[in-house]
Amino acid sequence: MGGASVRARKLVLWFGTARAREVNPMRVSSRGEYGLRALYDLAEHYNQGPIPSSDIAKRQRIPPNYLNQLLIVLRRSGLIRSDRGRHGGHRLARAPQTITLSEAVQVLDGSTAPVECVDDAISCDEHCAYCYVWREVKEATDSVLGKRTLADVTQQR
Repeated sequence: MGGASVRARKLVLWFGTARAREVNPMRVSSRGEYGLRALYDLAEHYNQGPIPSSDIAKRQRIPPNYLNQLLIVLRRSGLIRSDRGRHGGHRLARAPQTITLSEAVQVLDGSTAPVECVDDAISCDEHCAYCYVWREVKEATDSVLGKRTLADVTQQR
């Protein structure tokens, strides 16, 4: 077993059989993950007034300086509002049930396309045999994210 047992293993379905092997799954960026965690925190504390960034950082285990950068992006996009001063902090600009995960991911990460050619047909050459598959992956991802809101996520926990 040795070092292999230490690494995470996942089952991958391949041609109808399950074979254990290591995989590097498609991932949301750290910016997207931390940003969604911050939005989750604000949704959980909706209608409780402005939430200090230090509280969000502690609860969600986000480095404070990185969180502050993300909060600026979220504020500029209109997803959150920020209040300065002694009783300042951050809050969602709209109710959690009106903010879709698709909207949040778009602000934080941009496209959900797994490869560049899905969004930019010019970069796709005639040898790209899987472009149609990647388009379907993007459409499925966008569909799921578009149906889910911040309220859905807080209720599922």
